[in-house]
Amino acid sequence: MKLLLVAGLAFGSLPLTSPTPLPGSPAGPVPARVPVAVELFTSEGCSSCPAADAALRELEASQPVPGVEIVALGQHVDYWNRLGWKDTFSSEQFTQRQRTYAAGFGSGSYTPQAVINGRYELVGSQRTKLLEAIAQAARTPRTTVQLNGPAAALRVQVRDLPAGTGPADVLLLITETGLTTQIGRGENAGRLVRHAAVVRELRPLGAVAADGTFGASPALRLPPQWQQSHLRAVVLVQERASHRVVGVGSLPLSPAG
Repeated sequence: MKLLLVAGLAFGSLPLTSPTPLPGSPAGPVPARVPVAVELFTSEGCSSCPAADAALRELEASQPVPGVEIVALGQHVDYWNRLGWKDTFSSEQFTQRQRTYAAGFGSGSYTPQAVINGRYELVGSQRTKLLEAIAQAARTPRTTVQLNGPAAALRVQVRDLPAGTGPADVLLLITETGLTTQIGRGENAGRLVRHAAVVRELRPLGAVAADGTFGASPALRLPPQWQQSHLRAVVLVQERASHRVVGVGSLPLSPAG
């Protein structure tokens, strides 16, 4: 069951094909894929959410959009906790982030809600529409985001902010994959729920400078119960007024980098 306030938006059809090389043509360097952030606002207490988590897990694993890297960000809201089951990964911080998006979209907050690069929102289990929105988001101008180093010495660099971008903030998110929960009560009672990449931490790093650059070496606090081989650092560059994400970067975390 969705906890729905106002209906979401709809998207038209977009082609998802890429040019086919001519037979016998020389192979060139493989171009870097365009990273696109898919923020899924979800809850262990919502019976409609496991399908959305499954869809996002599959998209991240298969990467079906040519030239695009889908970056999954599962953010568990806390407003379902009063309805029979307290979500293990829920946070009021994610609820507030969703409300900020909802105010801009005029959509209301609901689960499962997917937000793509801060530009489009839709029901998170609608795979075809997710693909369309991801492909469309990948066509917009973007800043360069680079992450380097091992977890103990992470370095973040931002440059080449798109022309016309307003003041922008840099956010760091730590995600963990492979997480499951056996649900004891509520709408999903008795189910083993498998999550898309769960956001374990979200924190601001600072603002992009007037010249369109940013650099930081954030200290990471990784609790021992987090499986470090399943962790990834994700950086979003987000325009402050519009909440559009204008840059995405990610890096798997391991002791050796």
